[in-house]
Amino acid sequence: MTVLEVLKLASDHFQKRASDSPRLDAEVLLAHALGLRRLDLYLKFDRSLTEDELGTYRELVARRAKGEPVAYLVGHKEFMGLDFAVTPAVLIPNPDTEVLVQRAVELAREAGRPLRIADVGTGSGCIAIAIAHYSPSVQVVASDVSSDALEVAARNVAAHGMGDRVHLLCGDLMAPFTGSFDLVCANLPYVAAGADLAPEVVAQPARALFAEEHGSALLTRLLHDLPARLNPGGRALTEIDPSIASLAIDAANRGFAGHRIHRDLAGHQRVLEAWSSIPTNSEPSA
Repeated sequence: MTVLEVLKLASDHFQKRASDSPRLDAEVLLAHALGLRRLDLYLKFDRSLTEDELGTYRELVARRAKGEPVAYLVGHKEFMGLDFAVTPAVLIPNPDTEVLVQRAVELAREAGRPLRIADVGTGSGCIAIAIAHYSPSVQVVASDVSSDALEVAARNVAAHGMGDRVHLLCGDLMAPFTGSFDLVCANLPYVAAGADLAPEVVAQPARALFAEEHGSALLTRLLHDLPARLNPGGRALTEIDPSIASLAIDAANRGFAGHRIHRDLAGHQRVLEAWSSIPTNSEPSA
């Protein structure tokens, strides 16, 4: 069978199982099985697969059809134009989270000075590393409660050459950090228990997905603690889900001088930005 033939079969198979991206899934898995870039498949549509290659691909297709995420099957995921190793120990980097990183980079560039940044619940390290990559003057301290997740993050820190600017700690929320910060970022669990989720989402670590109090428990606890850990004019950027936006805003109103919501490309409420007292008479830039 040729590359084109197996891609069509796999795409049809995934489509019957309600995949959101059947053709893309088929291509990414085949490129992985053949040790090629996905782009190379278009130059080799007539290439015949060996029996060993077909066997490897069939196994990947079967696992994907059962709900295993493509990123776990191939072991990596692109985020902010960078490639990150992922395993079932960490959440798969989500394009929606790029809204948070883009705002963090914007704030770092506007500051015009080195910033000290915390990334709470770093998982794969994608937020911390991406901010450091695009903001050369910042220092980032990143934490996670999971030692397994931190092992993945350490691999990514090393792979991106960020060992001198991204430092990893193990602990709960702000507990492992010392000192104060100019910016604190967080993508914490915010899904309510019992939520109806796609199989590829459920396949990710429950500890990184679910939180009590309708999904808001960890986020509201962090927002309660943060004002005391921010430098004057410091800010927090936290990813949220629209279902907990009002709870997050209530928590921000109790301890911060102001806040705003950033929306993702689909128009959903995605990131809460909150700031402490401002050392000038000017309002934070929108």
